[in-house]
Amino acid sequence: MAKHKKKPGKPTMADRADKFKLYEKSVQTPDHEVEFFTQAYRDFHDATPLTLREDFCGTFAVCCEWVKSDKRRKATGVDLCDETLQWGRDNNLAKLNPEQKQRVRLIEQDVRKRNKPTVDVLAAQNFSFWIFKTRAEVIEYFKIARANLNDGGIMVMDMMGGGECFVEDFVDKRTIKKGKKGFKYHWSQISFNPITADASFSISFKFPDGSKLKHAFEYHWRFWTISEVREMLEEAGFSESHVYWEIDENEDPDRDGQWERREVAPSDPSWICYLVAKK
Repeated sequence: MAKHKKKPGKPTMADRADKFKLYEKSVQTPDHEVEFFTQAYRDFHDATPLTLREDFCGTFAVCCEWVKSDKRRKATGVDLCDETLQWGRDNNLAKLNPEQKQRVRLIEQDVRKRNKPTVDVLAAQNFSFWIFKTRAEVIEYFKIARANLNDGGIMVMDMMGGGECFVEDFVDKRTIKKGKKGFKYHWSQISFNPITADASFSISFKFPDGSKLKHAFEYHWRFWTISEVREMLEEAGFSESHVYWEIDENEDPDRDGQWERREVAPSDPSWICYLVAKK
């Protein structure tokens, strides 16, 4: 008598998930980034920035949003990973109209290279430059980033910190979308070495059917502080730098969610800010 083979199980939500789409829904707000880049540039100049370079651009969602925001705008995305660039071509670039597509340029290369033309705004978001673990490497990158800017151009980075960032095995859990088709985002702080400031983090996703997409993205960085980065920007030749801190509802309900320059900020257990440097 023949034995029946066990039928393969139905694919889980994690099996069917697109990690890049989940990432964009969880951590990226391209329209907000474009709005902030414009604000930061106007804090230096009475003009609208028209050209953007997005270093470590990944799926270059910000580049696409940039060209959508103004018919005069052009964007360049730079990244080493062909997989993420191709996903962006298939899912972000494909949504633009033909005229908008012509204003997006993609370069698959190390960000530590000069390219022409230079730009008004250079963005290195999502703590991406933390992949460089020595002062020499960071300063080298900042010098090249500065060379890729127009006169008076600005470089925009985000930074994070606070005591919770140094707690190993700490997991920040957030529900991104509710319901049967929803999912949860888990940011895990895997390790931190206080001697070298080496840190490892990962992003995982959990779905309503109980399945998980574990360690969909992993990061192995040096944890840099704001003061260290500002010193390195100055050493790399930038003329000035400013920290932008988010205004919360307790400080000013009418400006909740906006960003302003500060030299003093509260010692929050977990914070994110922008750091903007002028060429």
